[in-house]
Amino acid sequence: MTEASTINGYTLHRVLGRGNTSLVRLASNAQGQLVALKLPHPETLSVQDAAERFGNEVRLTLQFRHPHLVRGFGGTPFGPGAFLAITYYPQGALNEQLADLPDRTLPPDQALRILADLASALTYLHHQGAVHQDVKPHNVYVMEDGRAALGDLGNTYFVSQGGKTSGSPYYMAPEVYQGEATSSASDVYSLGIMLYELLGGDRPFNGHTYEELMVAHLTRFPPSLTQLNPQVTRSVGRLAELALAKRPTDRPSADQIRRALLSALGETPEDEVYEEAVKPEVEPVRPMGRHAPAQVRPATPPGADPEPREERSGPRWNPFRRRK
Repeated sequence: MTEASTINGYTLHRVLGRGNTSLVRLASNAQGQLVALKLPHPETLSVQDAAERFGNEVRLTLQFRHPHLVRGFGGTPFGPGAFLAITYYPQGALNEQLADLPDRTLPPDQALRILADLASALTYLHHQGAVHQDVKPHNVYVMEDGRAALGDLGNTYFVSQGGKTSGSPYYMAPEVYQGEATSSASDVYSLGIMLYELLGGDRPFNGHTYEELMVAHLTRFPPSLTQLNPQVTRSVGRLAELALAKRPTDRPSADQIRRALLSALGETPEDEVYEEAVKPEVEPVRPMGRHAPAQVRPATPPGADPEPREERSGPRWNPFRRRK
């Protein structure tokens, strides 16, 4: 399949990246528009959980419409012809851009803009009744104008339909470590980690193993963000600390964070206008059943790298990375 010159009307060009579950190629449609075409490996389609996750990503990427979510242009969720065409980001993911910077930090206004865009995307998802489950720089893509989009909806699910609990240990909320289901508050916690990472210069909790990270997230408290970066306003610093509250009910909403970040940028926050999600052409992926309880991904074995890499071959692999 990956050796064909065209797939579903898209002309294939060079390979952009290769992960454990998919190959991503630069492609163009009939109008000459460049897109990133995600093609699952045959072995991905032969494993039920991986195939369902890819199908879920296709369905939801095509269903949701928001300026700060990665846009899907076309796709087939299941079968040997499965693919997903999405926006092509030449600069790669945010984690790669940060790694290319000497001190891994962005100018304050640029960081605030990216975070505000992510908070806007999460506000939209939560309004739709969905939980992203994997908010982190690896899944954030920044355009040339500095605006950001949140991608990778493979683990996203509607709360009313149930789904498998998932997450990345560096960004995972305490309740997820304890085996509870994710929620919009879990996404807010992950966003809080990114607030510290982009505005404070580092993640507030670190560890070399899954167990070390779990202890840190469950028992430790973050430092004051305003002390780490005096340029951060008190309102933003306070919300960042609350976003990392141990109890989900103590955390602010994504929209509250969005409003604080926009105010810090000198803009007047306005109510979000939600475009209705497009009705999917395929049935929702419900591997657990409509009302089944969520399942937790098995813990990383002691001594293992705490960052899961089911869908990427290395810590800096990115499907949209422009090769030099």
